[in-house]
Amino acid sequence: MKNTMQLSFSSNSANESFARVTIAAFVAQLDPTLEELTEMKTVVSEAVTNAIIHGYNNDENQMIFMYCEIDDNKVELIIEDTGIGIDNIDEAVQPLYTSKPELERSGMGFTIMENFMDNVEVESTTGEGTKVRLIKYFNKSRTLCN
Repeated sequence: MKNTMQLSFSSNSANESFARVTIAAFVAQLDPTLEELTEMKTVVSEAVTNAIIHGYNNDENQMIFMYCEIDDNKVELIIEDTGIGIDNIDEAVQPLYTSKPELERSGMGFTIMENFMDNVEVESTTGEGTKVRLIKYFNKSRTLCN
């Protein structure tokens, strides 16, 4: 089975929950476990929040783009912004790193994404934005048992 969806929404923090619910509804067709569904919603929350806070500096007049493709049990999710970009990706993905310490952010967003997904890729160009590509294989344990 192959299926795709794409969505764009304002960089308003209220839309973070909208993105979570949307991805949950889309991947529901794979009959995910509760754990898989929670992990997917969590990574969407982290990526969207990063775009809002770090990419757009809380400017609610910008757009966040979300694309998702299901191909059999593989889910590829892309969350993209056209914000300020990341100067140093290697530094940004380190646990506890935050470019906004004054906001008391934990700096664990990318670490959470890496722990919950099978693959995480970050592309960014300063002044042009950031694209986070997340891949997860669903039902792995159930597939191995059959």
